[in-house]
Amino acid sequence: MNKKKSASILKKFLLFNFFVFSVLGLFTFLYLKAIQPSLVKNKAADHLKIIKNTSNHLERLNVNFIKEDINSFLLSTRFLFQSLDRVQFYNSNGIIVGDTDILDLDQGVFSKSDLIIQQEIDGLETRQNKINEKKEKAETSNNQNEEIKNIILNKIKNEPLIIEKKIKSNFFVKTLSKVTIEGKTKGYILVSEQANEILIAVQERKNFILRTVIAIALVIFIFSVFLNKYILKPIGFLVRYTESIKEKSEKPIELDKFFVREDEIGKLTKSINEMTSELQKRTNRAETFSTDLAHEIRNPLASLKGASELLNKTTKLEDSEKLFKIINHDAERIERLITDYSQMLKDEASLSREKMLKIDLNNVIKNVVEDFSQDITSQRKKIKINIHQKSDIKKFYILGIESRIEQVVANLLDNAISFSQENSSIEIDIGEEDKSFFILIKDEGPGFTEKNTENIFNRFYSNRPENFGEHSGLGLNIVKNIVELHKGKIIASNRKDLSAGAEMKVILPKSI
Repeated sequence: MNKKKSASILKKFLLFNFFVFSVLGLFTFLYLKAIQPSLVKNKAADHLKIIKNTSNHLERLNVNFIKEDINSFLLSTRFLFQSLDRVQFYNSNGIIVGDTDILDLDQGVFSKSDLIIQQEIDGLETRQNKINEKKEKAETSNNQNEEIKNIILNKIKNEPLIIEKKIKSNFFVKTLSKVTIEGKTKGYILVSEQANEILIAVQERKNFILRTVIAIALVIFIFSVFLNKYILKPIGFLVRYTESIKEKSEKPIELDKFFVREDEIGKLTKSINEMTSELQKRTNRAETFSTDLAHEIRNPLASLKGASELLNKTTKLEDSEKLFKIINHDAERIERLITDYSQMLKDEASLSREKMLKIDLNNVIKNVVEDFSQDITSQRKKIKINIHQKSDIKKFYILGIESRIEQVVANLLDNAISFSQENSSIEIDIGEEDKSFFILIKDEGPGFTEKNTENIFNRFYSNRPENFGEHSGLGLNIVKNIVELHKGKIIASNRKDLSAGAEMKVILPKSI
């Protein structure tokens, strides 16, 4: 069954942003499309106010929709149209009867543009330009009049008609509305106003949105590059690293370049590397120990096999008893090996789960010594255990698991008692050095015969006293593992203050 390939975080991030951009783009398009109609509608609303005001004046003055009356009205009420470019009056048949553009008046009255005033300059060229403009304007006006006439004759609806027109570079908004007096339609008014500000406003909004989109896209691009380079690629390396470990690759990916980072990626890299190293150590220890255990069990099994074969052949009671003792001894030996092996595996697993707390070494040692003072072996051998505090401090705080530190002290004391002669003593010193505390356990036994005392911490160490058969040979190895898991170390050596005897020194870091 093929495993489905999932998209990377970067691809998901980019797809998400593309979706967001698409939605925002759609809303932006709809917004920009609605801007101009909205502004035009607002402009037309102003026109309708003027038209309504004009209608009221027409009704009050009883003005008929004929050229003479309308022109007279325009001359007398010129103030009504000061903000407009052009106002045209049509009768009910669509015939124009009044136009502010054809009145012989100052155009500044009806126009808000200062350009018209500036154009009133004497000179041939200026007058010619004016003539040309009037011709163009007249042609445009004639076309418009025909268009408006057709609209009127087709009976426009009750709602006013809004016309948008762009003439050359100028944008105009025109509003056509009927004039009703005493319930009858008397005529129509067409208001025209240059509204370039609408186009400018729309363009400004478009430019703003465009600049915003470019800025956001640039930020997303920069963030994507940063995300990919500093986060996603390192995570990818870590994934490939774990996969190479899983597949037992001969050339695993190197993570050294990430160790220098002080951020979360660097911490994650160090944690994964430490975890991998620890797992590899545990795997190697398990493999080595399995081999050692098989080798260690092989001898008592061979002895059991031989004794059982001889037991079938022997007829003497004395020989049978000796063979039964051998079988019993070998069975107990195998049982101890299996029990201690199982316990060691449980200890290693529990050590990784248990939480380290602040504990006092002095109290731990006192509790263990108190238990050993009641031990049958130490009482039988009449062994004295003495504690000496080599520092003025009251508390010897370390960060550790109290039960495991007790196990360390207990195993070392048990080992010292095994090697000690009757009526001897065991000295325990506790003190400090640099940033650590130490526990020094000294016995009066034979000491070590070999130069390399590190060997005693190996599993199934063979140089044991005659009565050491009560032990499996795993005790000191377990002690070393526990000490190392507490970031400490253990040193074995012969005593220097006596001609015989051994000493075990455990060094553990102080609690911060």
